[in-house]
Amino acid sequence: MRTAAEPVEVRRPSAVRALTTLLAVTAAATVVVELLNYWYAPEQEFGLAVRTGWAMLRSLGFLILIGHVNRGRVAARPFGLILAVTTVFAVGRLVVPRQGVPALPGLLGFAALTALCVAVVVLLYRSDTIRGHLVRHRKGLVVEGGTISWREVAPKRPQANGWLLTARVAAFTYSPLMLVPALVATGSLLDGGIAAVPAVLFWIGAGIAASYAVLFCTAFLLRGKDWARRALVLVTLGVLALDLPLCWWLLGVDGLIRDGAPLLTAAILCLWSLHRTSPSPQPPTWAPASRRS
Repeated sequence: MRTAAEPVEVRRPSAVRALTTLLAVTAAATVVVELLNYWYAPEQEFGLAVRTGWAMLRSLGFLILIGHVNRGRVAARPFGLILAVTTVFAVGRLVVPRQGVPALPGLLGFAALTALCVAVVVLLYRSDTIRGHLVRHRKGLVVEGGTISWREVAPKRPQANGWLLTARVAAFTYSPLMLVPALVATGSLLDGGIAAVPAVLFWIGAGIAASYAVLFCTAFLLRGKDWARRALVLVTLGVLALDLPLCWWLLGVDGLIRDGAPLLTAAILCLWSLHRTSPSPQPPTWAPASRRS
């Protein structure tokens, strides 16, 4: 017999349980597909190993997303969207070899992984049950009435909508999407390309600096500062202006497509999200009031 003091376990909705299962399958599929691509690759070079390792790390991202979903975090939806989109690009750029036809197992694995990522996005953004579940904020220490408790902390900043959170998550991908091709370019240094050392070091430094610039801009963006919106746009354009030419110069057209396209996609998503949340122009205060008939 259950006593009144015993806690009652609340069963999660079936849609939430289905989403967590789908995320676990997607995480496992990411590892399997990347291993298949690397196994069937005609040239298992240094650049392919770096890109494969980065793509496999996304399986950890799906596991983190499972924790956000289980806790009902608001940030789970934009995080899942960015993770799904960039995973498709990260895996897709490794399916097609530099020469020849892609291996059939790699193509089938990429198609299955793409279907899983699409299903994740559909559940996150089309399920009313999941939308109603993802409403919680992070927990923290709260001092109230002389007591300290660990509970959910409502943010002091104004409530940010989904597009602002999407822009924030998309912007946070700039740094890793710059550092991965920079690490790939270090392979050319090992082959005797000493002249590119300053450019590679500058590339790595710029990737690290981009993370701090994004952190600064998004911190004020979520507080409704208009200048932070313009600053994030400038950071986005600066990242593209720096990363794309370096990809083309140090990695060639192949590197520009494989490493520049994911960054360009994240930048477009960030700019589009900022555009969707841009404040509508207010009518001038000096405009005369309409006359009554």
